[in-house]
Amino acid sequence: MPAWFLENYLQIRNMKNTLWLWFVLFAVPAAAQVTGKTFPQMEAENLSDEKIVLPDAVRGKYTLLGLAYSKKSEDELNTWFQPVFEKFIQKNKGLFEGFGYDVHVYFIPMFTGVNAAATGTAKRKALQNVDPQLHPYILFYKGDLKPYKEALDFEKRDVPYFFVLDANGVIRYATSGRYAPSKMDAIEAVLE
Repeated sequence: MPAWFLENYLQIRNMKNTLWLWFVLFAVPAAAQVTGKTFPQMEAENLSDEKIVLPDAVRGKYTLLGLAYSKKSEDELNTWFQPVFEKFIQKNKGLFEGFGYDVHVYFIPMFTGVNAAATGTAKRKALQNVDPQLHPYILFYKGDLKPYKEALDFEKRDVPYFFVLDANGVIRYATSGRYAPSKMDAIEAVLE
């Protein structure tokens, strides 16, 4: 093996190890900081104006929650609708009817501060523009953001945050951002 090849190979390998270390040090701890904590109590409303208190309302089975607190993060939250619907909500028919996941799923746009006044408008738009099959899975939170930012460690305003809760409301997995198949794989691994 030529010496120049070996030298380049070692440099690339060291760069990969350094990148992996940066990922472990800076990407994983954000999720790890909330993993193992009980999801903080949140009172939200569905599209029928019924109050749902999390995590109390979902105790007894695993739950996937998606939270967004800005317009841009809502847009990214929307990238999850179809894949989550197909994977966790839509009922299998025929040969695969007995297979699937028995989980609660909620997408939660959060309206805080001045934006809290827009909750009613957002509900009306959701009723008109969102597939009716998804209506039972959308909740609206209106109130203070600070307790959730602190408890759930979400500081990036423009990305949605996802949490998998166990049957007792304890966070078992957390991720953020646009939908990606690798994120869905990680969520499925926790649910299996």
